[in-house]
Amino acid sequence: MQPGLLLPPPMAAAFDAARAAAARGETPVGAAVADAAGEIVAVAGNRTRERADPTAHAEILAIREACAALGAERLTGCDLYVTLEPCPMCAGAIAHARLRRLYYAAPDPKGGGVAHGARVFSHPTCHHRPEIYDGLGERESAALLRAFFAARR
Repeated sequence: MQPGLLLPPPMAAAFDAARAAAARGETPVGAAVADAAGEIVAVAGNRTRERADPTAHAEILAIREACAALGAERLTGCDLYVTLEPCPMCAGAIAHARLRRLYYAAPDPKGGGVAHGARVFSHPTCHHRPEIYDGLGERESAALLRAFFAARR
């Protein structure tokens, strides 16, 4: 974590989920959905290998869990906290879920779909654009990812 930086509880929960994903051998990405009051509704980490499911990204799993918990197909008024810039698939899910805000830690120049690559929210055909805040815990996320991949080389 960046010195002196206190992460909001949903982002701290996302980091816990990312570390748990790494311990399971999954790419260390975590996500948390919080309601308008900041209460955590859902938390998930990547499970693509465990489930043999390429859609089992942390964001997708957290969105599904939050929808189930709230009994709604849309998460209007909720915020998503993620340790890595969402890919295009996850950015599409964020738009369809109508999340209010997206907070993410590290950018993903290779696979991102928000500030890099497809830039899903910048397309005129995008149904919904959340407010986007990046860099929240960026150094910690980058270090977690670097250590995970260095251990596999």
